[in-house]
Amino acid sequence: MSVYEERRKKLYDWMALEGIAMVMFEDFEGRRDPAVRWMTGQPSDALLFLGVCGKSLLVPWDANMAAIYAQTEFVIPYSNFDRNSITALWGAAALFKVPLGARVEIPPVTSYTGFLKYIEEAGDYDILCRNNGAHDEAEGLRAVKDETEQEIYRKAAAITNEIIELLEDNITAGKLPTEIDVVFFIEAECRKRGCEGTGFETLAAGAARSFGIHTFPAYTAEPFAEPGLSILDFGCKYRGYTTDVTLTFARSPLSTAQEKMLTLTEKAYAKALSLVKDGVNAREVGMAVDALFGKARKAMPHALGHGIGLEAHESPSLRSRPDNTWQLRPGMLFTLEPGLYDPVHGGCRLENDILLTKSGPEVLTNARIIRF
Repeated sequence: MSVYEERRKKLYDWMALEGIAMVMFEDFEGRRDPAVRWMTGQPSDALLFLGVCGKSLLVPWDANMAAIYAQTEFVIPYSNFDRNSITALWGAAALFKVPLGARVEIPPVTSYTGFLKYIEEAGDYDILCRNNGAHDEAEGLRAVKDETEQEIYRKAAAITNEIIELLEDNITAGKLPTEIDVVFFIEAECRKRGCEGTGFETLAAGAARSFGIHTFPAYTAEPFAEPGLSILDFGCKYRGYTTDVTLTFARSPLSTAQEKMLTLTEKAYAKALSLVKDGVNAREVGMAVDALFGKARKAMPHALGHGIGLEAHESPSLRSRPDNTWQLRPGMLFTLEPGLYDPVHGGCRLENDILLTKSGPEVLTNARIIRF
């Protein structure tokens, strides 16, 4: 059984318990769902139908790419269904011999008017469009990375670490003087090492712009790593999986306030890492960091961390909000990224990617605060 079959089987078992005959997943522009790639290997732009019978149908926009990457029992080009998802649903139901009246689940992101269209044109089935259904089940399964995913991610992290070392050498030597120089350097080095590119738009904020959590614009032609605090947030996307790291370049001379921000951020990171264990409530880790900053009369304006994988932000969440009910488990992959930001003194953030193993947290990336 391939890794994709193993992942789909978990959904088939869930469908059987829930009495669901067929589920549709959709990964198109504006309605992205990485669960399709997770269960098939298809990079993007496809519908995926799972039947409780244990069969899968991929309906790709690009059949040539599907012939290379996809691993499903059936592949039928989207054009065969007039590029219409409801027509494709009927085709999948016929292929899987789904009886009329059976429960068929569509993506919860479907608009209300879209849902009404399904009811109108496929109402012979019991169409479900809901939260806490198959799509949330898939998200929960993806939160715990299997061995194949962990192997891919270790490679992605190794590439990221190589680039971090190059960045430190080149930036501190003055060879990448502007934000745009830094961003293009990262993009080129990712591609040279077999990456699909960066996992998200790189954020490069020189000392004049580092006060923003996510600076806007993401980068400019302004100087980078001049005296003060500069923030660099990037990720390398390898075989679909992205890293997510943040370095702070702290160039002398620094003010007392800036030194305090750096020290507090490093202490917060160490505190968070010491609390990461199997069975720990993710919210408690976030609350501990908030308390540490609070004692110094500082506040972190964002979550402590988030899951990573096929998306730059996925489950679990490491935040102190009361609605965070995630419990950390071995196999979970997430960031720890404490940070502080000040409109006068600038900002600093330290972010690394952590794999929780049975023996404890394993720090996969080597991001840090670079003083020079």
